[in-house]
Amino acid sequence: MAHPHRARTTLGRLGLVSALAVLAAAAVPNAAVATATATAGSALPGVRPSAETPAVYDDEAGGNADADDPAIWRNPADPDRSLVVATAKEGGLRVYDLDAREVQSIPAPAAPGPDDAPGRFNNVDLVHGVQLGAGKADLAVTSDRGSDKLRIYRIDGTKADAPLTDVTAGSAPTVFSASQEEVNEQRTAYGLATWTDPTSGRSYAAVSQRERTAVTLLELTPAADGTVSYRKVRTLELPSSFKLPNGTSWTPCAEPDELPQVEGMVVDPENGTLYAGQEDVGIWRIDADLGGTPQLVDKVREFGVPGTYDPATEECTPGEDPGYGGTRVSADVEGLTLLHEEDGDGYLLASSQGDNSFAAYDRELTEDNEYEGGFTVGAASDTLDAAEESDGAAVLNEPLGAKYPDGLLVVQDGDDKPGEPDRDATNFKFVNLKSVLDALEN
Repeated sequence: MAHPHRARTTLGRLGLVSALAVLAAAAVPNAAVATATATAGSALPGVRPSAETPAVYDDEAGGNADADDPAIWRNPADPDRSLVVATAKEGGLRVYDLDAREVQSIPAPAAPGPDDAPGRFNNVDLVHGVQLGAGKADLAVTSDRGSDKLRIYRIDGTKADAPLTDVTAGSAPTVFSASQEEVNEQRTAYGLATWTDPTSGRSYAAVSQRERTAVTLLELTPAADGTVSYRKVRTLELPSSFKLPNGTSWTPCAEPDELPQVEGMVVDPENGTLYAGQEDVGIWRIDADLGGTPQLVDKVREFGVPGTYDPATEECTPGEDPGYGGTRVSADVEGLTLLHEEDGDGYLLASSQGDNSFAAYDRELTEDNEYEGGFTVGAASDTLDAAEESDGAAVLNEPLGAKYPDGLLVVQDGDDKPGEPDRDATNFKFVNLKSVLDALEN
């Protein structure tokens, strides 16, 4: 099903079974790629959600809310009262308990003027143990793509009804835009991943730019008054065009003047590695300080497939697949999250939005992020449906009280069912982590 709230249409965003069938039917030298994208995840083991958050609706009545990206905060004093912090685009932030019940809703900022873009929260991540005023605190940091800023919230687990408090400095600058006119063009802060340098103790956010290939590094700068701002350190531009083995050059099909953007990102703090999902290209491995040369860990199946943009339908029509793509993820490659294990091993999990599955890669660099398998999140009942077209994901391999003693995986569901007629419903699914580990290791 195509969703109006995903207006940007690329080859990887067709979302139509007919288009996927065209890809599958193309002449493909690599037999492993010949499986239809729409069914590529069907052979993978499935896990089932144990709970889901209330649906949000991307229409005027629903406040233009669109579930996107989650983060899991463990309450060290009382793990049963841990929280899931999640973005809902123009709906702002939602905070849920471990029963998936909403405990707090934070609106996105209003538009500064009648012709300006309103706030729109895209991605969220956590920073732990930041010195704020007289004490340390955990923070939730979100990219406000509508305003081209970061919004920063202090987390206080003792406040049951309002655990998040805005501590964004009033002087916090825009990330990519030089004026409100540029902000309104919405080439703004998009994907986000935080990390803390263990050597210096300084905390950072890697932030990508919507409809561009840029990723910028921002250092978070706490002030004595308890507020937090940030400063730009450096910016990296990922490729937008790729040389293929047949000597031709390929750029993912998109609307005019749009480049292949990055959204899903995560940093492995133990080795200072940033993983960035360039949606229609694949997964990059980059030094978290944005130095060095990026390496492409894996490519989407559609990599190298030519496409022609049709302005009448606002869709890309795919051409013949030359067979240069990967075999594990289908565009868009979306939410990235790290599953840490006690022995130093673990997985990089990636949402393969195009075939409703998740891919797992070895997080150890010595294994060169080898592919380890995948899984789907299927329906648990008629009302607790599967996760489809999943954007963001977050995993925490730590005990979370009686509900999730083995840890938790939270994934966005881009098409919540049964929903309401003629309304786009999205939400988040909660999955016991043990079932995910069993699926990957058995």
